[in-house]
Amino acid sequence: MKNIENQMLEKCNLCPRQCMVNRQENQIGYCGETKEVRVARAALHFWEEPCISGKNGSGTVFFCGCNLRCIFCQNSVIAHGEVGKTITTKRLAQIFLELQEKKAQNINLVTPTHEVLAIREAVLLAREMGLQIPIVYNTSAYERVETLQMLEGIVDIYLPDFKYMDTKKANDYSHAKDYPKVAKAAIAEMVRQTKTVTFNTEGMMISGVIVRHLVMPGGVHNARAVLTYLYETYKNDIYVSIMNQYTPLRKSEQFPELNRRVTKREYEKVLAHAMNLGIINAFIQEGATAKESFIPAFNNEGV
Repeated sequence: MKNIENQMLEKCNLCPRQCMVNRQENQIGYCGETKEVRVARAALHFWEEPCISGKNGSGTVFFCGCNLRCIFCQNSVIAHGEVGKTITTKRLAQIFLELQEKKAQNINLVTPTHEVLAIREAVLLAREMGLQIPIVYNTSAYERVETLQMLEGIVDIYLPDFKYMDTKKANDYSHAKDYPKVAKAAIAEMVRQTKTVTFNTEGMMISGVIVRHLVMPGGVHNARAVLTYLYETYKNDIYVSIMNQYTPLRKSEQFPELNRRVTKREYEKVLAHAMNLGIINAFIQEGATAKESFIPAFNNEGV
């Protein structure tokens, strides 16, 4: 298995970018990372959906690098690798166990795509050492089905975004015109692996899929299209999380429409559409949730 993994990194095609660079020789692809695993934070996180964070917090591991790099990214400091600490796979497994000891509800892997091989190895090692809590794969959904298939039996909960049904927005904001097609296939594989959503007696999610959609300023039509697709495809076999927390952290001269928050009216239109579709299994955000408090300090805590 190790030889196969080495070969995959020698011509890296883990994500849809398929850069084919030799990450074993420290070549850098679109994600910005080599074979080294870099983590910017590993700590309890309380700002996920209630069935993920719970009362104890989600044991969240923020990986450096990203294969999507949206221009409005709220975690750009780690997406562009400006911070973070290099660790071994063994250390990653230890981090999982340390988070479990802190009573984390789960292990929440943020921006994990380009580190799938190390994650798989670390989870298996940690389970041999006593890891029992669920594994959450927190992703943009810009994933190859073949890569996700390597995680069957490893990941318990998939937490993907579905950012765009609009290919122009996908290209403009994330340089990924194929995003809608890729995300559809990726989410289908996630649902195949986890099947129906399951909760424990405390109301915590232990398996299944929650698809997130961040409503963008001027993005009501796109949001409606995303929700329509998800409901027509999966009905209420999945949960959706409709988010209004978009925060313009920097001014965009090229796309000035992004230089504001989502209005209450825009968000209400999206929620009304969800209700009209018949979506029951949904999380929504109320009040002034578009705050920078959702963005933790990436200071190598817990790494």
